[in-house]
Amino acid sequence: MGIYDGKKGLITGVFNKQSIAWAIAEQIMNEGGECGFSYMPDKPDDARKKNLGRITKLTDGNPRVKFLQPMDVTKDDQIGAVMDCCRNELGKIDFLLHSIAFALPTDLKGDTIDTSREGFKLAMEISAFSLIALAKASQEVMNEGASILTLTYFGGEKAVPGYNVMGICKAALDSVVKYLAYDLGPRGIRVNALSAGPLQTISGRGAGVDQMLGLYEGMAPLGRNITHDETGNCGSFLLSPQSSGITGEILHLDGGYNMMGSPGRLLDQFKDA
Repeated sequence: MGIYDGKKGLITGVFNKQSIAWAIAEQIMNEGGECGFSYMPDKPDDARKKNLGRITKLTDGNPRVKFLQPMDVTKDDQIGAVMDCCRNELGKIDFLLHSIAFALPTDLKGDTIDTSREGFKLAMEISAFSLIALAKASQEVMNEGASILTLTYFGGEKAVPGYNVMGICKAALDSVVKYLAYDLGPRGIRVNALSAGPLQTISGRGAGVDQMLGLYEGMAPLGRNITHDETGNCGSFLLSPQSSGITGEILHLDGGYNMMGSPGRLLDQFKDA
C-alpha cells in the first residue's frame, strides 16, 4: 500500500529528468498515485516536437500516466483544456503541482534595475499569476481536502545576486501561496510552497546554480547540497494527506542554509589568509 493509492492529480512544469517536478511526480507514482502532465507547448515550426518528446521519453509505458497535454499558462483556453483532460481522464483530482516560471534571458541575466517593462510583466504573469489562474481553473475538478504545491526559492526572501527579476517573482509567488491558502481553506484545500536549494536543473543553470553549489555546501549546517530524491520526498509529502494540517507554508529544503546569520564554517577557509 502506498500513501497515494487511489489519489490522482496534475503535474505541471516537467522539462526533463532533472526537473524537480519530475522528482516529485516519480515519487508520487511510486507510491501509487496517478498523474496527468502538462508541458510547455512546442513552437509551430518545431517539426520534431522537442518538448513533447522530452516528457514522452520519461512517461512512455508508465500505466500511472493518464495524459500529456500542452499548456501555455498565459492562455486561458489552454488552461481550460488541461482541466478538461483532468475531468475526462482522472475525474476529481487530489493534488496539483505548480512548477512554472519564466523570465526573458536578457532580463534574468542583466541587473534588476535594467529589467524591461514588458519582460517584468511577462515574468510575473508566468511565474506568479499562473498559480492563481491554475488554482481558480482547477476548483471544479478538485476534491475537498486536496493539496496544491508550488516551487519557490530563497531569492524571493533575500536578495540573491544573479537571481534578479526572478527573485521578485518568487516574492510575489510566496505571497500568492498565503492568500490562496486563506481563500481555499474553507474547502480544506491546502496551498504550500517548497523552497529548494540549488540543484542542477534547466532553470537552475539559467540562474547561475554552479556558483551557488559551493556556497551552500560551505555554509549549510549539514555541510552539503540537497539531492533530487530529497525534493521528491518533501514535495510528495506536502501534496499528500500526511501533511493534512499544513497550509500557507514555505518549507525550506536546503540543508539549513536559510537560517544562517553568518557564513558559518565557510569562514574556516579564510582563517590563515
